[in-house]
Amino acid sequence: WWLSRTLIAQRRRSLLTVLGFAVGIAAVALLSSLGEGVKVYVMKEFTQFGSNILAVTPGKTDTMGISGSINTVRPLSLQDAASLEKLPGVEQMVPVVFGSAQVKIPGRGRYTDVVGVGPDADRAWQLNIAAGRFLPHDNWFYARPMAVLGSKLKKELFGSSTAVGELIKVGNSRYRIVGVTAPKGQFLGVDMDDIVYIPTIRAQQLFNRESLMELDIFYSAGTDASVMAERVKQRLIQRHGDEDFTIITQDEMLKTMGNVLEILKTAAAGLGLISLLVGGVGIVTILLITVTERTREIGLLCALGVTPQQIRWLFLSEAICLALFGAGIGLLVALIIITIMRWFMPGLPMVMDAETLLITVVLAASVGWVAGVQPASKAANLKPIDALRAE
Repeated sequence: WWLSRTLIAQRRRSLLTVLGFAVGIAAVALLSSLGEGVKVYVMKEFTQFGSNILAVTPGKTDTMGISGSINTVRPLSLQDAASLEKLPGVEQMVPVVFGSAQVKIPGRGRYTDVVGVGPDADRAWQLNIAAGRFLPHDNWFYARPMAVLGSKLKKELFGSSTAVGELIKVGNSRYRIVGVTAPKGQFLGVDMDDIVYIPTIRAQQLFNRESLMELDIFYSAGTDASVMAERVKQRLIQRHGDEDFTIITQDEMLKTMGNVLEILKTAAAGLGLISLLVGGVGIVTILLITVTERTREIGLLCALGVTPQQIRWLFLSEAICLALFGAGIGLLVALIIITIMRWFMPGLPMVMDAETLLITVVLAASVGWVAGVQPASKAANLKPIDALRAE
């Protein structure tokens, strides 16, 4: 009763303290949820093509002492891809070359992304075909000029008309459209539905490239990633005579991305914690002023037999109640903002999990406790006679 009366009697100060804590808790909860949402989103993006993947890129940077580095870049060829495809455990091989080019049909055209891939790219990249089929299994080195359109590009060029069987001009060469992919969405900012897929050798000719830009290897689920990477490494060293390439496994990539995103999440929560600490300073200030203003009241309580320990607990309880009340308001505000953001950004999975709720409540109570220790000790240490004489 005494606690509720003192908080109500100092409505303005209590409100300011509660607002300070509410802002801090809302910031911690929102930034933590945003960091977790970004982490989940990025991980989902990287695993949408499966988890048994490794990528080979041309060139390898070797550090030479402490003075600098030397970069060696040699072609990664279709011959390399054909050789690696025969390794045990390899299920699909996708030699990749990509760039931008003008795509035209009579009376209509625009620039878009062009990706040169192998005929297994639809299965490897989990591309569903809405009409026709994917690129035929031609010889990689003599592939026919066939093309597959993304769903968005097909709609823009042909509208509701059938695109399969029509001719399209990519750069300066004509291609026969053999298929249209079903809507796929974006992958790390790249619109998979606004792409033209053509054979790799044709893309090399289009962009005048000797080397592949990437070689995606999809291996069987029972094969260990490190074992598969070592097989690829030894085969390419045999062919090139040197390790002039870089191998990145999906596990390594996810681990690195996970570490970076965890740091970002922690940093975001740290920014919110600063606001929470400001609220703690507010509690210290307000309670110290409260002790001064209620000195006679404290003296009277002591004269009536209230022990210093009880007085200390009363002031600590006041600090903790202010902190928890502010935390409740802050979490409510954070939940409202998260709900609104879900409407506008449904692709970003912002979720305030139970762990975040528990941490914020414990954090608020802890800061409130620490902030109330000094004022509570000051109040408990007042001598009854001096307190009763105070004006």
